[in-house]
Amino acid sequence: MTQRRVEAVERALTLLEAFTTQRPALSLTELSHATGFYKSTILRLMSSLERYGYAVRDGRGIYRIGPAVVRLAPIAVEDDTLERLVRPVLTALRDATGETASFHLHDGGQRLCRLVEIGHGEIRHHLEEGTVFDLNRGATGQALQEEGGRGDIFLSKDVACAGLSALAVAVHTPDGKRVGALTLSGATPRFIDEPDGELTVALRSQLTALEANWPGPLHG
Repeated sequence: MTQRRVEAVERALTLLEAFTTQRPALSLTELSHATGFYKSTILRLMSSLERYGYAVRDGRGIYRIGPAVVRLAPIAVEDDTLERLVRPVLTALRDATGETASFHLHDGGQRLCRLVEIGHGEIRHHLEEGTVFDLNRGATGQALQEEGGRGDIFLSKDVACAGLSALAVAVHTPDGKRVGALTLSGATPRFIDEPDGELTVALRSQLTALEANWPGPLHG
């Protein structure tokens, strides 16, 4: 399939990439030399970047990277950290139980499914990363709101839909801050012995591993 490209966007990104730690401030002429773009083109593109905070220009006409880039940078670092920390735990939990394993975040008045490893069974819970749910429904919502004590396992059956159950537990940083919830979900008949069965044992085991490796608060 042919890739759809937007030339103006690519040129704007090229301008941003002209800035480096060695060259954090550039004049219009320097930007033109670095990119090969006409000055008139640079002025138009930089004007748009300034408007959205991705570039700033001082009274001498010197450009620098804007605060919007600084605001987005920690998000990229955080996502990478979450991926490295949580993905292996979800994979191990999925492989140990055969059920769908997921990690959720408190997102305002909702909960966000941040990472997922889909179960192996013929009947499994298919969950999409990035999906937002009602915070007040189900075991995961309970875990995210810290109902009960630290390490408590929450069980919900037939809440999201008939025949679907979930086990969830809150994840905490070493200093006790809640950063998310670890969840197992799948067909209700396989959760009949929970929260005292093998699925709960697996969930607790991976929770211990995750919290032991957590470097500190990543959020808020």
